[in-house]
Amino acid sequence: MPQPLPRIAVLASGRGSNLQAVLDAIAAGTLAGDVVGVFSDKPGAAALQRVAPALRWSAAAKGYPSREAFDADLADAVAAVRPDWVLCAGYLRILGDAFVERFRGRTINIHPSLLPKYRGLHTHARAIESGDGEHGASVHFVIPELDAGAVIAQAVVPVNAGDTPELLAERVLGVEHPLLLAVMRLAVSGRLAEHGATVQVDGHPLFTPLRLDFAGRLSDPASGVAA
Repeated sequence: MPQPLPRIAVLASGRGSNLQAVLDAIAAGTLAGDVVGVFSDKPGAAALQRVAPALRWSAAAKGYPSREAFDADLADAVAAVRPDWVLCAGYLRILGDAFVERFRGRTINIHPSLLPKYRGLHTHARAIESGDGEHGASVHFVIPELDAGAVIAQAVVPVNAGDTPELLAERVLGVEHPLLLAVMRLAVSGRLAEHGATVQVDGHPLFTPLRLDFAGRLSDPASGVAA
């Protein structure tokens, strides 16, 4: 009997380009998973249109009496699809502690900076203003503190003279998709885990984030060993 595919729930607030990258990789046979639901705090989010109506859940958070009430409904909806992994792919609302703890160790987020630099918003402008020579994207485990979970992997791009936040954002987006897919392959193959504040790959602690190379592969900068 073939083993069931790992189940992926996706949280998204916007257009869903990272979600589409995941869907395309699954369709191409390069990611062994199944997107079992897409969840949004924006009922008009374009991301929802990328999957069949039966896989969509959305609600306007402002219609709830409290953040906790919205998160409780969201968590129940996510739990109902029995996900192995919860992927925050452009989900712009902060997840409450109760949601995070319910799915702790299997919720990951992609963030457009080289964490721990520039948690939160406006990361590209902040990198330029700080005079950074490099910028990029990180995939990390989600914990209650914003963008503070253990970083699994990163992709680096240069900050060029004359860059605007828009130009830099476009360059970062070019590495976000391959970075996310490389991490998701580790996750769905059972090679990735969170242990306290540490990432484990194949049961071994990772002391520095994996780094994406030009071929879209992950390696450990500390050892040079490919993941």
